[in-house]
Amino acid sequence: MFTKTSLTVLREKLVKREITPAELTQEYARRMEELNPALNALISWDTKSALQAAARADLSLPLGGLPIGIKDNICCRGERARCASRMLENFVAPYDATAVAKLRAAGAIPFGRANMDEFAMGSAGENSAFGATRNPADESRVPGGSSSGSAAAVAAGIIPAALGSDTGGSVRQPASHCGVVGLKPTYGRISRYGLVAFASSLDQIGTLTTCVEDAALLLQFLSGHDAMDSTSSLQAVPDFSAELHGGVRGMRIGLPKEYVSSGNAPEVQNALNAAVAALEAQGAEICEISLPHAEAAVASYYIIACAEASSNLARYDGVRYGYRASETSNAPGDVYARSRTEGFGEEVKRRIILGTYVLSGGYYDAYYTRAQKVRALVAQDFARAFESGVQLILGPVAPTPAPKLEAKDMTPLQIYLADIYTVPANLAGLPAISVPTPQGGLPVGVQLLAPHFEEARLLRGAAALEQTWK
Repeated sequence: MFTKTSLTVLREKLVKREITPAELTQEYARRMEELNPALNALISWDTKSALQAAARADLSLPLGGLPIGIKDNICCRGERARCASRMLENFVAPYDATAVAKLRAAGAIPFGRANMDEFAMGSAGENSAFGATRNPADESRVPGGSSSGSAAAVAAGIIPAALGSDTGGSVRQPASHCGVVGLKPTYGRISRYGLVAFASSLDQIGTLTTCVEDAALLLQFLSGHDAMDSTSSLQAVPDFSAELHGGVRGMRIGLPKEYVSSGNAPEVQNALNAAVAALEAQGAEICEISLPHAEAAVASYYIIACAEASSNLARYDGVRYGYRASETSNAPGDVYARSRTEGFGEEVKRRIILGTYVLSGGYYDAYYTRAQKVRALVAQDFARAFESGVQLILGPVAPTPAPKLEAKDMTPLQIYLADIYTVPANLAGLPAISVPTPQGGLPVGVQLLAPHFEEARLLRGAAALEQTWK
């Protein structure tokens, strides 16, 4: 009934009393029960609580009565926040993440815990203790990750919109693979309080929606300073929807020569060419730019991210909270080792080991310090591009469309290299958005990036692309 219907349209139906919040919630619950067994996009939901919230919904609020899916690493009071990991299988969040609290304050109903790669570590949606998520466009393929469940649920119409998290592309890449809009705002624009940490200097809450207009709507209510998060920004929050349809006429948009690569699949290059043509048709000027340190971004990202992960995940030791192995000698070392061995999945353990190695004596300067220097150079590349007069940057989201599930021929290194176009935005803290293209076959998105805190401009460019293809 409401397959891929925008929040704006649903809101109009609610206000006009064409449907009640309870009826709307019940319809999405029905779709979950019908579609989720095949997709495994949501790993839990509480229809009774959601219907109770719907009965109390205040339609005078801007998001009143609208159900929103929540990625499993974002805390919702009274619900399990498992990060799709055995380690946190029984952890119940005692508080709301600030992002969730803001959605509730605007009238939205958090509904459904979205599947993900364990602790947000992965780009396929296969590293979950609760089973892999499948792509609604082709169930034999991955939906991307780590916000796999959020993207798949929105793409399938199981939920109208969802929150995800983006550490190295984990909102934008699954959005591209599933054919929805994925927005990662500037680092600090949305509070990270209540987001279970993977790599704190890179993590960012973002949105998965059916259209750019919905992304702007949600960003409006999610943004703002939070005293509970010292990294959240004091930057003023503009009216993102007001500038949405200003167009791109006269705008200079940079296309990095490093992103027009022979390594891109034909479908990806075709999507990029279509985006260039669409923007030029609307009066934008596309100019070639260079991001000379782009090739080093992935190596820098994985060193920094794994180092931060090894530190953040050290708290899960089988003593204070989280999974505890049943058969141990009760000696602290044995409890730690067995609990972490049994509680963490293979990808998480791989990254913890790598992070511990690069932070260890004798290797810190050789790897971690050097990676931080590369990170600074990546940020400088973007700064120079924007200082040259470029207002947005256009590029692919991923080198290929969604690969097959359980792609045995791909090594972990090859999988990591699939993030080559998304991790630079996280290293530099820039806002970025994935917009689906209209070509046939598997979904493929293109990516726009903007200077810090220029989400209004970013959304305007994305809306121009979307409008051309409608």
